[in-house]
Amino acid sequence: MAEYLTAIGLETHAELSTDTKIFCNCKNRFGAPPNTNVCPVCMGLPGALPTINSTAVEYAVRMGHALNCKINLVSRFDRKNYLYPDLPKAYQISQSNVPICVDGWVDFWYNDQVRRVRIERIHMEEDAGKLIHSESSDIITYVDLNRCGVPLIEIVTKPDIRSPGEAAAYLKTIRSILTYLDICDCRMQEGSIRSDVNVSLNRPGEPLGVRCEMKNINSFSAVTRAAEYEIKRQQEILDAGGIIQQQTRRWDDVKGISSVMRTKENADDYRYFPEPDIPPVEISQRRCDELKKSVPELGNIKLIRYISEYCLNEKDAHYICDDPKLAAFFDECVQSGRYSPQVYSRRIMSELAKYLNANEKSFEDIRLDVKRFNELLGEVEKGNISNSAFKKAFEFMIENDDNVKTIINDLGLLQLTDESELERIAELVIKQNPKSVDDYKKGKTNALGYIMGQCMKCSKGKADPVRMKEIVLSHLAK
Repeated sequence: MAEYLTAIGLETHAELSTDTKIFCNCKNRFGAPPNTNVCPVCMGLPGALPTINSTAVEYAVRMGHALNCKINLVSRFDRKNYLYPDLPKAYQISQSNVPICVDGWVDFWYNDQVRRVRIERIHMEEDAGKLIHSESSDIITYVDLNRCGVPLIEIVTKPDIRSPGEAAAYLKTIRSILTYLDICDCRMQEGSIRSDVNVSLNRPGEPLGVRCEMKNINSFSAVTRAAEYEIKRQQEILDAGGIIQQQTRRWDDVKGISSVMRTKENADDYRYFPEPDIPPVEISQRRCDELKKSVPELGNIKLIRYISEYCLNEKDAHYICDDPKLAAFFDECVQSGRYSPQVYSRRIMSELAKYLNANEKSFEDIRLDVKRFNELLGEVEKGNISNSAFKKAFEFMIENDDNVKTIINDLGLLQLTDESELERIAELVIKQNPKSVDDYKKGKTNALGYIMGQCMKCSKGKADPVRMKEIVLSHLAK
């Protein structure tokens, strides 16, 4: 079987979370009853004229800055002509010739290294409606125009992605950036982000092969499976001496296969021409610069920094970076200089992550500030509370505003360090467990664990485990 190189490009559509649609004042809301968030503009009625949503323009510019793009201070809209039941005007207003952002790139962590994918363009466009197929009849389809006119940005990469796994990692990075910018709700199950996946194969030293595109894939796992399927399909054709036809294909994630929608589709097929009802979109250099300054440190940059500078493992770094508010809390902890990044990361993963997952909460749902977090860690460091007591105090602290010492006292978590009391507990447990003592002396080391467990139980978990073990060992040595 011949060796092939894989080239993958993604065209990612992200719905912008503006209050209103891109060319009218209809509410931009998901889940409303069918055909209730509509007006003559988004319904495509004759004589209705669109007006541009300035917030959508600024969101697009911020995304362009986040992806290191050149911003076109003057961009233009075009009409993309095609006939489909969910497109009442029979054309979509998009940007073809002069998009708002071009020539960018994005870095992300994948397979133990930093990968860079070039961004060809980001353009604005309106979304189409939605077809709802009847469950009772094969010949009835309903049209819901609520989604018509929802503002989209389409992020188009160069064919720089080399594997299905890398494609999923890139898409996760785009979702993270959109979340950090707070310009898209990123609910993939609702179609807020969906990607067209372009795949081509070529032999080493040869030009890129003919690409095939799979439309509207809306999950990371589906992107991976669709790309894997298409690579295998093209390999089998080429190995058999066949030729790849340029196609647009529909991915069926349930069946795990794709099928042909149409063949040899090019820009000419859409008969683009300048949109006559919308003047060129202009943005000043000053405003462009202000929007650039509004872009925070993004999750993909934090991830690389956490792994390369703080030496966090990839799993922990991903977990922290996935939530912008949690990442900001982590950064504030590190900047306090009280403990190392590894200490904070370990506590976040061992205590905070477990609590959030068990209670189905996000970081913004809880009460946790750096000052109290450091104070509680300090109580462990000073030996005033045990690690098990830390967990109890921590869970109480993130649900209440009490100060740390009050929490420890009220919950009775103060660690027992009184030497005479520890001696008394050790003597009592050793006296009550002669068999375990005998087993320990015969070399059964697990007997020590049992004795220690009984000591901790006797002290109601308050004994300093380090000192308790020292005392028990001294008694067993006698």
